Amino acid sequence: MFTELMALLPLAEAAQEVSETVNNTGALGSLGLGFGLALGLGLAAFGGALGQGRAVAGATEAVSRQPEAGGRIQGMMIIGLALIETLVIYMLLICFMWGGKLDPIL
Repeated sequence: MFTELMALLPLAEAAQEVSETVNNTGALGSLGLGFGLALGLGLAAFGGALGQGRAVAGATEAVSRQPEAGGRIQGMMIIGLALIETLVIYMLLICFMWGGKLDPIL
């Protein structure tokens, strides 16, 4: 899911360039970029929450079927949750980096 969102970033940049040529102030491009960043971060957070929910559900089901492997399953689950959360944090970092290109609201 993260790679699909990364593929949309050049489209957002192209849309900003087009809108800046139409509107010299760049306000429309900034609005589009801001909307794209908000949508991207929302989708990343939603996808991360779904992935983490499925990981925890799968781990609890596995522990209930085989309790003696609970420690190993828990360790793998924590590593998986950390990797899922890292993808959401990368999207947040992208929002911070691209957010500097937005026009300030006066």
